[in-house]
Amino acid sequence: MSDISLRLADHADKPTAERLWLMFRHDMSELEGDLPNPDGSFRDEWLHMAFSDPDRAPYLLTRGDRPIGFAFVRGLIGPTRVMNSFFVVRGARRAGTGMHAAQSIVALHPGPWEIAFQEANPGAVKFWRRVATKINGDAWTEERRPVPNRPDLAPDVWISFSTTAGSSNVSPVDDGA
Repeated sequence: MSDISLRLADHADKPTAERLWLMFRHDMSELEGDLPNPDGSFRDEWLHMAFSDPDRAPYLLTRGDRPIGFAFVRGLIGPTRVMNSFFVVRGARRAGTGMHAAQSIVALHPGPWEIAFQEANPGAVKFWRRVATKINGDAWTEERRPVPNRPDLAPDVWISFSTTAGSSNVSPVDDGA
């Protein structure tokens, strides 16, 4: 994974994140039943907040000079960090890239964490349970919570755990510095 890099994205990276966001929302549309807007875009308020809200951090995942994913974290100022959105392009999945990125992001922001995913997404179910176990052993919990303002959707699954600085089994990805 020497050619994989994870770094805090800046405003110059926003157009790249926007293109990746379309792929992410396309994947999620299968689970949520959301159709594109009339202009072909998808709802993108989380994308814009990731680049403008001081309580959030956008990360860009690259392989060499190629963007392969992103992660948006919220709750940096509050008591609990939340993996708000996480995406790895299909061509980079199942090679340990997502696991390493998720572990690295958690290591950058020690403290309580929550990560939500959909039970109907078997890849996400398996992935996030493995991430929690890799980071915190069996010291994590899982619960189902209704999706706010979406009674038509099945409840999200939420994984919760807590880390302290230097406590997770992580060797951080190159931060691009």
